[in-house]
Amino acid sequence: MSHMTYPEAIVVGFIQGVTELFPVSSLGHNVLIPALIGGSWAADLNVAAPESPYLAFIVGLHVATAIGIFIYFWRDWVRIIAGFFSSIRDRDITTTDQKLAWMLIVATIPVGLAGLLFDHEFRVLFGKPVRAAIFLIINGLILYAGERFRTKRSLQADAELEEQRTAREGEHTRTTSTHASGQRAARMDEIELARESDARLAQRDYLEALLIGSSQILALLAGISRDGVTIVAGMFRGLSREDAARFAFLLATPVILAAGVFKAPDLIHYGKGIYGPILVGSILSGVGAYVSVRFLVNYFRTRTLTPFAIYCVLFGVGSIIYLQVK
Repeated sequence: MSHMTYPEAIVVGFIQGVTELFPVSSLGHNVLIPALIGGSWAADLNVAAPESPYLAFIVGLHVATAIGIFIYFWRDWVRIIAGFFSSIRDRDITTTDQKLAWMLIVATIPVGLAGLLFDHEFRVLFGKPVRAAIFLIINGLILYAGERFRTKRSLQADAELEEQRTAREGEHTRTTSTHASGQRAARMDEIELARESDARLAQRDYLEALLIGSSQILALLAGISRDGVTIVAGMFRGLSREDAARFAFLLATPVILAAGVFKAPDLIHYGKGIYGPILVGSILSGVGAYVSVRFLVNYFRTRTLTPFAIYCVLFGVGSIIYLQVK
């Protein structure tokens, strides 16, 4: 009989939703937190166990997380999906939305194939607490190196966006009181910034999209953040931090949703008897994903990956020490 308690579902569901978008590895936290708590948590929430109900729980959380992200980006996805179908109809790729749709498809192919072929092996081999902690430390070093060794193209892209942002803020100050409320104007600015970011991304070629998307394969290792390595790869290819983060967040939706749908049979097979906890955890995961992506979209316009790098190293080292001495 599968077993999972509501407190376990609540804690892990919320943490999954938040850490999926934060560059700190949701899978690494899903492996480490139960082990750190110990007792029944370690037994119930063992991602490497072949018959664990945790597998079904993770499936539900992934689907809910993808839904939460999609809700935030729904306007963008309406444009992108329309661009995909119009490109097929016209047998041509000319608009920003058409180009971005195919870039996302190309960028998703490598991790999709790797997940189909190696997901089970990676989970069993590397889904161990100490190994997850080691990879979490490595993730922190990747994030730090991504900031420390930024390319000139990426730094210049940041500088140009900062100039545009300063000009926009000056214009916004002059027009907000007469054209819209502050909140509405802020939302309109977000939509316009998203469109501008998409236009910049669409100027890149498909090879760059493929290279950036391929970095997500590293996230099959518990402790390596999908969004973190994708942002670093994007900056390495000369994207501004803001554009690299947006591309990473857009990529996350199809990848996470596809992983959840592909594992749906596990939800049916292993989830018997724990559908209540799965539902509660999934709701919290979806809400956590929505709140976190809303925060991070604004965060990465002006701030760096360094705080997350420090957190990953400290949490990874602390976890190893605690697991060895407890």
